[in-house]
Amino acid sequence: MYKRLLSLGLAAGLLASPALAETDSATSDTVNDADATMSWGPQVEGERFEYTADGETYHGYLARSASDETPRPAVLIVHEWWGLNDYVKHRADQLAALGFVALAVDMYGDGQTADHPDQAGEFSSQVMQNWPGARNRLEAAMARLREHPAVADSGMAAIGYCFGGSVVMNMALAGMPLEAVVSYHGSPAQAVDTPADFSGAVQIHNGAADPMVAQDDLEAMASALAATGAEIEVINYHDATHGFTNPGADAAGEAFGLPLAYDPIADAVSWQSTLLLLDRTLNN
Repeated sequence: MYKRLLSLGLAAGLLASPALAETDSATSDTVNDADATMSWGPQVEGERFEYTADGETYHGYLARSASDETPRPAVLIVHEWWGLNDYVKHRADQLAALGFVALAVDMYGDGQTADHPDQAGEFSSQVMQNWPGARNRLEAAMARLREHPAVADSGMAAIGYCFGGSVVMNMALAGMPLEAVVSYHGSPAQAVDTPADFSGAVQIHNGAADPMVAQDDLEAMASALAATGAEIEVINYHDATHGFTNPGADAAGEAFGLPLAYDPIADAVSWQSTLLLLDRTLNN
């Protein structure tokens, strides 16, 4: 079923998406500080998570509760075109604090990141132009993650930002074994030549004022996903533009002349909608 709506879900305070810290030291202060006088959830520990595909090594980031020994559902996170940087690691920490095992994958190999749009565009284009290779590295990450003792045998979900949003939409289009897929300001470029059946749920969070996402392309992607049997939810946020979930978007937009801007309301609402979906599809 293809539906278009805006889901607020503002009842639970834990669902709010706080402004994210910009550095690893800030994450340590807010999440891992054993001397903190107040704790809002489980203490989180993060570690490098290596896996191999097609002879290449990839360095992901795994976040999970430091004290909970009960196996928990797993969520893959696919980074923006900048690569596996602090922003996506903080998102993994957020999910881990809420009881998920979160793996921020490395799509470029050796943990490479880009510091200029030209380089980021080159890295991301290489991935999307070789979908079989991209799928191999995603499947390798998922297979290794399933073997982790902290991961429950209850299915997985995948979320992605910008370039990562395009990746996870194509994961659904390819029929990969996921219960839910969430794209935030992702490019609706179709990399999968032959779509396969997908019985999971797909949320697409998009900025209505995003000049980098053509509405016709978005509609085409939603229709293609609906044809696979997926449950589709497309949410357009009024006045939000590209990168609306990332507090660092404004600085990057000014530095490189790109239409990027953080929107705290769209960020919070999209995060809450995501958590409700993850709870419904993974915690059952």
